[in-house]
Amino acid sequence: MPDDDLGTPHLRFERRGSIAWCIVDRPKARNALTSAMYFGVRHAVDIVDQDPDLAALIITGVGDVFIPGGDMGGPEVQTDGTFDVGLMGSDILPFRTIRQSRVPVVAAVNGLCQGGGFIIAMLCDVAVVSDRATFRAPETLRGIVDGNLASILPAHVGIAHARDLLMTGRRVGAEEARTMGLIARVAPHDELEAEATRAARELLLAAPEARFQVKRIINEAYRPVDQMTFDASIQNEETREGFTAFLEKRTPSWVPDEFRTGERL
Repeated sequence: MPDDDLGTPHLRFERRGSIAWCIVDRPKARNALTSAMYFGVRHAVDIVDQDPDLAALIITGVGDVFIPGGDMGGPEVQTDGTFDVGLMGSDILPFRTIRQSRVPVVAAVNGLCQGGGFIIAMLCDVAVVSDRATFRAPETLRGIVDGNLASILPAHVGIAHARDLLMTGRRVGAEEARTMGLIARVAPHDELEAEATRAARELLLAAPEARFQVKRIINEAYRPVDQMTFDASIQNEETREGFTAFLEKRTPSWVPDEFRTGERL
């Protein structure tokens, strides 16, 4: 049996015939991803890409959360052998691996989807979304310039919707997300697993090389990722204040007094 260990107890790799499932299972932290979990999702894609017995991967979460992004609690509350993201930078992230995967990757978005989860859902070949799911890009509310989101989202929803979502951090439901072109398929919550499996099977009907080349051409619509700006933004004063305000459950200091609620954004 191949080694299906994803390197963290918070990710499960399950083989269901020729389709593999990567299940984000960290309910006590609302499925927030540690650095080890980000790397584990990337490794799950690599396993399926390299295993002749597997033909597709489905990524999903547990409970009412898909993936809310990275854990903001710090390494002291992460007990899965996680490491400083700065040690490996963006190389630990699964985004490029999903984009380049020759096997189909499907997102079964079961609930809250934001940050890194938002990016994963867009980069998967098909995202099947629960009618209970919500999407949000809260990075600017934390002082972060997310180069991936700014480069990828406009190709899905257009400039106006991208500005709205990325510059306000507002939350949208599944139907609004489909209407604006963020995702294509919405399913009743109780049918999500079956519909995600159906999407994987439909993708597998296509000739593998033809399917991959179509995927490559479509993905060329994305702008290059400005990694330098992203790296600089996570080291600046705005980000420190944004993270501190989030952890202290308050409004960041840059919000004008008349618009402060006293609650975190």
